[in-house]
Amino acid sequence: MASLEEVARRAGVSTATVSRALSGRGRLSEQTRARVRAAADELGYVVSAAASSLATGRTRSIGVIVPLLDRWFFANVLDGIASVLSPRGYDITLYNATDDPGERRRLLHTSLRRGRVDAVVVLSVDFSDPEIDDLQALGLPVIGLGTPSARLATLQVDDTAVARLAASHLIGLGHREIAHIGHSLGDDRSPDIPTLRRRGFDAALAEAGLRPAAFAAADFTIDGGYRAARELLSATAPTAIFAASDEMAFGALFAAREAGRDVPGDVSVIGVDGHEMSGFFGLTTIEQFPHGQGQRAAEAALAALEEGVAVPDPVLPFALVPRTSTAPPPHPVPGR
Repeated sequence: MASLEEVARRAGVSTATVSRALSGRGRLSEQTRARVRAAADELGYVVSAAASSLATGRTRSIGVIVPLLDRWFFANVLDGIASVLSPRGYDITLYNATDDPGERRRLLHTSLRRGRVDAVVVLSVDFSDPEIDDLQALGLPVIGLGTPSARLATLQVDDTAVARLAASHLIGLGHREIAHIGHSLGDDRSPDIPTLRRRGFDAALAEAGLRPAAFAAADFTIDGGYRAARELLSATAPTAIFAASDEMAFGALFAAREAGRDVPGDVSVIGVDGHEMSGFFGLTTIEQFPHGQGQRAAEAALAALEEGVAVPDPVLPFALVPRTSTAPPPHPVPGR
């Protein structure tokens, strides 16, 4: 492998200039920087992470804490993060935050204290106040994405507004018998995402003069949505179902078909996320742009790390995407 000295000779500069050009630190003209990078590319020179860390105090790696590693949503967020970090010369160090107290202690007291990352992005993990104390004690920039704690600088979709938009869509079509599939911790005051969506949905129904939606609990999976929808369709006769995620909505579509209910002729279904398969299923959804969320989180982490800038705009966008899974009910009524 080529050495720093060889790159310097090829570019016609000093080794110190090569170091500054490839690290992005120090004042250099863009022409010099480009000449050094071209020489490094020609020779196949790669900066040693260990040497760079010793010289700069930086690891060029961002830690990302994820609650679930096997979910489509988080995979898309991670892809968005990588699309920003990789061109800037940063790696991702991935950590899984399970519900196991011992595992979480090891994550906060050992793994994150090994000096392997320059900043931390937390994806939708509900850390307790003592755990947030541990995070902040690291002395690193910490950016939250969909995290419920107000103590973290967090980028957030307004999940209450997301649910209100779903409710408004169904009510506007004429639906009055509406069910909801979601997941709640049982505390109406909880700031977790599923509870906020349920709260917003019920509030929109109440404002329209409708009673709270029939509810069935499920995890955020296709199987969970399928089982919850089977329960609802066997016990009640909703003309519409709002699922708190697209994957649960897919399960509701399968359950409706199994029960002989036409979608949208007998029952409409709407989800949340903008899943890559939602168009294939004709699912009406509230798009959350997860790839874009990951990009915003990575940009916020780099801004905090390199410029000391706080999250400038914490609000993330969402949008209704109407498709064929929602339509007016078979016998619309003006109210109850």
